[in-house]
Amino acid sequence: MSNRLRSETSPYLLQHAENPVDWFPWGEEAFALARAKNRPIFLSVGYSACHWCHVMEHESFEDGATAALMNERFVAIKVDREERPDVDAIYMNAVQLLTGSGGWPMSVFLTPDAVPFYGGTYFPDTARYGMPSFTDVLIQISDLWSTRPDDVLGAAANLAEELRRQALSGLSATPGPLDAHTLDGALAGLTRSFDRTNGGWGSAPKFPQPAVLEFVLRRAVAANDPALLEMVTHALDAMLRGGIYDQLGGGFHRYATDEAWLVPHFEKMLYDNAQLARVYLHAWQVTQYDSYRRVVEETLAYVAREMLDSSGGFFSAQDADTEGEEGRFFVWTPEQIAAIAGADADLFMQAYGVTPDGNFEGKSILFVAHTAEDLAETTGLDIATIESRLATARSALFAAREARVKPGVDDKVLASWNGLMLAAFAEAARAFDSGDHLDIAKRNAEFALANLRDDRGRLLRTWKGGRASLNAYLEDYAALAEGLLELHGATGDQRYLDAAYELAETILEHFSDADGGFFDVSDDHEQLLFRPKNPQDGAMPSGGSMAATVLAELAHEASEPRYESAAVSAVAQLQRTMEAVPLGYAQWLSVLDRLVATA
Repeated sequence: MSNRLRSETSPYLLQHAENPVDWFPWGEEAFALARAKNRPIFLSVGYSACHWCHVMEHESFEDGATAALMNERFVAIKVDREERPDVDAIYMNAVQLLTGSGGWPMSVFLTPDAVPFYGGTYFPDTARYGMPSFTDVLIQISDLWSTRPDDVLGAAANLAEELRRQALSGLSATPGPLDAHTLDGALAGLTRSFDRTNGGWGSAPKFPQPAVLEFVLRRAVAANDPALLEMVTHALDAMLRGGIYDQLGGGFHRYATDEAWLVPHFEKMLYDNAQLARVYLHAWQVTQYDSYRRVVEETLAYVAREMLDSSGGFFSAQDADTEGEEGRFFVWTPEQIAAIAGADADLFMQAYGVTPDGNFEGKSILFVAHTAEDLAETTGLDIATIESRLATARSALFAAREARVKPGVDDKVLASWNGLMLAAFAEAARAFDSGDHLDIAKRNAEFALANLRDDRGRLLRTWKGGRASLNAYLEDYAALAEGLLELHGATGDQRYLDAAYELAETILEHFSDADGGFFDVSDDHEQLLFRPKNPQDGAMPSGGSMAATVLAELAHEASEPRYESAAVSAVAQLQRTMEAVPLGYAQWLSVLDRLVATA
């Protein structure tokens, strides 16, 4: 049995194409059926590398009885959040309003007109974790829809109005001139909230925050402030030594489940590795620390090895699970290491924290428990010998790991994520004078310009297997433009600069808000609940902050006042908010820093 997802290109949607659930992709066909049959919609949003998305699929969406209930009483829509960030953002805001938290898989119940009225994230197959079972939720929502439709529609209308109101929150109605004191206030807040024990910001789960590190690094250099630089290096050192960094294969996992960067959520995302490669590169340019250059080179080598399509596009993600187990590909036992590393095994296990009890479900995630300097003091060996033996062991273990079943790869190519990685390869090529990095960057740019544009020259969001689709978002135009700008800097090729100008012109023409700033979707985009304009930076910088970044850079490149005016207008709206909530507006702070420095 297969459903309507079988003709999609998203690996996440295709994972569900054989479910007994009669899934629809997002589109008018589903909404028309819901209206015709007066059924509520069950909207499920996730992504291919999401562990709990897999769990809910196995428990509920592959279960015949649950699927029959869904098919009888609902119209079910499945969305890949990476392909449709607009849909994801609108309904995630709804879930957060309803429950106080969010995450994936996201489970939302909508009216046939796509207005949300109830939602959550993962629902188990049986009541546990303090949550009702998914079937109980389905039955209760269906009964409520049948017996109290006016109450449901009223609640939906109220929620929609609150979503629209919140969409405008944080924007100043009367933005004033750009003020460098905003930077000082934001830095003071970041300094107060910095985790001086473990490095970084926040508690478990702990995210790398590359945009925040970039901003603090900018200010550290501009002010020649060693205390700010120490904040950055403390965080970077902690991450590169932790389990969040793949000590054998390079590249960063998405986040740490603990405060100390030890236990990762094992999926690897292209956008994380692009941004982290750049911040380590910039930190290397400031400090010349060999460890930072090594991380950049290892991370980009991982991307080139595992995440690069033969056509030149970068894949999106590598899964957290292997053979149904979270992290299986990445963890070790002492017996496995002894069998592979031989005489170097004990030294390796001391260095990388491998113990009989392990640190993750009885096995060990590798992390730097002891440096070569530490081991020299305890073993009597010299540092050069230790480093050589550890390198030999790492090489042997990596080769053995390559023979394991690898995590699945989400092999769709997304415009914005490719733009971020293009910038990383281009900058590394320039900084390291590396022809290999430059070749990959040039191939990626040529791929994007040839395959991610429609007949009108407008950008497309996603590509897989020769098929590109979906109207691109603000983030796609802005991130790809920045990547092309970095490639122009590395090559001097005017074609890349011209292509960046074309993308910037489309941003101004189709995404600008007359009240200042930018919408996340174009003026000819599909009609949604409302036209989203979310300026908050998350795991990726927002489309608005990336657009302002590119326009500020192009304004300087071309002395173009229209570009600078648009960037200034967007930044001015958010000054009070970025000072109050710097963790959520770090890319905006970097743009403000650039604009006031060149004013």
